[in-house]
Amino acid sequence: MTRTFASADKNGGMKAIVRHHYGSPSVLELQEVDQPTVDGDDRVLIRVHAASVNPVDWHDMTGTPYIARLQAGLRKPKRTTIGTDVAGTVEAVGTKVTRVQPGDEIFGGALGSLAEYATAAEDKIAPKPANVTFEQAATVPIAALTALQALRDKGKLQAGQKVLINGAAGGVGTFAVQIAKALGAEVTGVCSTANVDLVTSLGADHVVDYTKDDFATGTTRFDVMLDNVGNRKLSDCRRVLQPKGIYVIVGGPKKGRLLGPASRMVKALVVFMFAGQEAAPMLAKINHDDLSTLGDMLASGKITPVIDRTYPLADTADALRHLEGGHTKGKLVVTI
Repeated sequence: MTRTFASADKNGGMKAIVRHHYGSPSVLELQEVDQPTVDGDDRVLIRVHAASVNPVDWHDMTGTPYIARLQAGLRKPKRTTIGTDVAGTVEAVGTKVTRVQPGDEIFGGALGSLAEYATAAEDKIAPKPANVTFEQAATVPIAALTALQALRDKGKLQAGQKVLINGAAGGVGTFAVQIAKALGAEVTGVCSTANVDLVTSLGADHVVDYTKDDFATGTTRFDVMLDNVGNRKLSDCRRVLQPKGIYVIVGGPKKGRLLGPASRMVKALVVFMFAGQEAAPMLAKINHDDLSTLGDMLASGKITPVIDRTYPLADTADALRHLEGGHTKGKLVVTI
């Protein structure tokens, strides 16, 4: 039997950020909607305490690239709520849920997390470390998972290797610098002047200020390049890699309404096809085991989230406007 839980109010409603049409942040509204219920045996109902915004939320809001609408809804979104990153308290669980119980503090991925309540599959959440706040935990799921899986799995990064992180001060980049150091790599981060001290404080061995220097003209060759920005020619990216180096593509320009950042990934696969080097596009996969790994790293202090700003739920549109500007230091958090 599904365990009972307290409703958000006596009518079973809750506040959530919704949008009924694709568009700019102005389409977002704070509305009263039905509170979700545990709709499957392996599902968990979460009382959301904090969430964070990601580029995927911007794409979800705008309905771009258009290819994504094949699944999300052609003319208007099938799902009105948005958000994925979540940190909160378990309110109820399905009959087959064994890892958590009501009252547990967790973090992970839950569709529609920019709301007072959200549901998630049991395998997409993990226990929140006691020494980490809900706000800190909410920054982790997409950004830190992307960094971990990009470096460890796609980049096959090993201790002693050299890694270049383009966009080292952003959401993924700040985690990537710390995770790469934890893996034993020699880390070079690329960022603007304003972020040099931040990236250095995260453990980078070398920092390239792109307003003053060009990483592509240096003599150092890297085993792995993690590209969170996609702002350089692919020939430049190849030039800085070792003959057997791996170019891991996480981010790219938002331009291109049909394919968006995916267009760069496709082009890179073609350009690198006949080279000894490897292009490795990637999207994070939220899963319990990797979340638990990150939880351990948080608890031990190997990684510390960088929070640029926090916003109340009602100001989620402002958070996405700031994200759209492309100069966020670390993560933007929404508190509920």
